[in-house]
Amino acid sequence: MGFRWLTSACALALAVVIGASAAEAQQVQHKWRLQTAVPSASIYFELLKKFGDRVDKMSAGRIKIEVLPDGAIVPAFEILDAVDKNVVEAGYAWTHYWSGKHPAAGLFSNPMAGAGVGMDQLSHIAWLFEGGGYDLYRKLFSDVLKLNVEPLMVQPMGPDPLGWFKRPIADTADFKKLKYRSPPGITGEIFKEMGIAAVAMPGGEIVPAAQRGTIDAAEWIGPADDLNLGLHTVWKFYYLQGLHQSTDVGEVLINKSVWNKLSPDLQEIMRAAAMASMTETYTYNVYRNALAIVKLRDEFKVQILDTPRDFFPEFVRATNVVLDRYAGKDPFFKQVLDSQRKFAQTVVPYWTKILDLYSNLGNAALQTGAVGGKK
Repeated sequence: MGFRWLTSACALALAVVIGASAAEAQQVQHKWRLQTAVPSASIYFELLKKFGDRVDKMSAGRIKIEVLPDGAIVPAFEILDAVDKNVVEAGYAWTHYWSGKHPAAGLFSNPMAGAGVGMDQLSHIAWLFEGGGYDLYRKLFSDVLKLNVEPLMVQPMGPDPLGWFKRPIADTADFKKLKYRSPPGITGEIFKEMGIAAVAMPGGEIVPAAQRGTIDAAEWIGPADDLNLGLHTVWKFYYLQGLHQSTDVGEVLINKSVWNKLSPDLQEIMRAAAMASMTETYTYNVYRNALAIVKLRDEFKVQILDTPRDFFPEFVRATNVVLDRYAGKDPFFKQVLDSQRKFAQTVVPYWTKILDLYSNLGNAALQTGAVGGKK
């Protein structure tokens, strides 16, 4: 009787300790500030707030994320360093913003012209999750840049339009006469390889520069965000197909010391919330950008134009010249590029045919009048 009583008492005491520990764990809160590289009017800022709300609910309130607009604490191009030094617990931008630290950065968020081999947004995401890309992505921050950062991909927002122009362009030769705002890093070098005068600047500076005549053309993110930024108030010629960011993926960067304080279940919640945000971003892009195009065309009389056909082979040629140049100089760059090209050899022939299906289907619906609107 005594032994059984002692055993029961010990079991009860252990249960109390375990229960207390679990209750204590539930009460631990992690409060983060997430500094973004987008203004609060951006649909991607809205999506990040949804991401934060999802993390809050999934973690039962154990992780609270305050989402801050571009420039709230640090400028956009300083976000990575701010996260590394724990000036802010987390940040949001695009990996190609860190191309100045290592040229391979652009291959993760923005493989120009699909890494020069035609991968689209979805096949690039497939490379990240099925082709070994995510391991290389984490290696960039931990081993190559040696930063105290844990990265998560959260927003596939491409393709980005070629952008806004002060006047129509008939071909690439016309484009070369203009000064163009492009993303930083290798993308700008590709435009320069083509003979196009390209300059990088944060999103908040684009409209003022356009109004002053400092630039003659510019790209930003997509129709919905471009509308919010106000580019239509300056120029009325909008080219939808942009190869420079045929893929564009936004990332959340978390200070690694902060990340390591999370219990394993909270780390998995963060990963799951990031994956959920990937899906949500796809749906947002399709609908919000389509609505924006209708508004730009019908209300603001913007001309929605197709990129000149000669631009495509020219950009692919210039892309491979620049990418091969970097691959010849840097082993990690070559490792990432080779991984993408190998993956593309398998995926692009198949996936391009599938994309033809949807393109032909949509054009048939437009031609037969099955859907309204103007192409």
